[in-house]
Amino acid sequence: MSPSNIMWIIFGLLISFMLVVDLALNRKGKTISFKKAATWTAVWMTLALIFDLGIYLTMGSQKALEFLSGYLIEQSLSVDNLFVFIMIFTVFGVRGELQAKVLKWGIIGAIILRLAFIFVGTALLKEFQWLFYIFGLLLIYTSWNMAFGGDDEIEPEKNPLVRFARKFLPMTRRIRGDWFFTQRLGIWIASPLFMVLLVVESSDLVFALDSIPAIFAITLDPFIVFTSNIFAIMGLRSLFFLLANVMGMFAYLKFGISFILAFVGAKMILMMLGFHIPITLSLAVIVLTLAVAIAVSILLRKPEPDEAMETA
Repeated sequence: MSPSNIMWIIFGLLISFMLVVDLALNRKGKTISFKKAATWTAVWMTLALIFDLGIYLTMGSQKALEFLSGYLIEQSLSVDNLFVFIMIFTVFGVRGELQAKVLKWGIIGAIILRLAFIFVGTALLKEFQWLFYIFGLLLIYTSWNMAFGGDDEIEPEKNPLVRFARKFLPMTRRIRGDWFFTQRLGIWIASPLFMVLLVVESSDLVFALDSIPAIFAITLDPFIVFTSNIFAIMGLRSLFFLLANVMGMFAYLKFGISFILAFVGAKMILMMLGFHIPITLSLAVIVLTLAVAIAVSILLRKPEPDEAMETA
């Protein structure tokens, strides 16, 4: 059995086990505390690094560096995704324990969508290499829009999935309980919470169009692309509750993330022109950019009014 097949099996068993554990521990909707969110974020990051060590031992240093680069790209882009999730929950008025449930099922749906995207995208790029130019330009455009395009408001009524669902599904006016569907007088009725799930899934679909091409700039190996994506996605829910209350501390992080997108977009185009950027340099740029963006955000953070009064 080849090393890649062995790692596929290990990955499948590990993710399946962690999904079962996660679903078992979160059967009832509960608000995830900061301490629990920090613990689970650390668990997922540790598992990703251990898995990367397994890749290093079985597949070599090149594949291990590709996985780590892909994981850091996806993890950094997921932070920007969290801002959108916060706006979605605010618009729909979804409280903490229900946010955990929506994110849980949203992550399961994201895994299925990413699997399809990655294998189709890999096949297309291997067959039509000129698509690298398209993806590269798309990432550069997205980076500019992320940095200077302003914040788009969430408008559920304009979401095509929401509009389609409301045409065919009877729905309650308000969120009642933690269910997506219930049966009344023999008729299935949807909760607005199901609309929230649809908006979360559609927003992740949009982010996948950025994050997956970004990792294609690192490697076209479906194993590396998929596993690095999934490890980042599986830790997304705990990361959301960890950062939800401190997002304001990282005002300049989006500029760092946009720079990373522009860098990998340029790398795609340069690769097609015959210029190869080593994976070690790519990893160094990603790590340094994130570190600088976080440091600048903390150093230049403006104190909140309450903090200013306390220090006065």
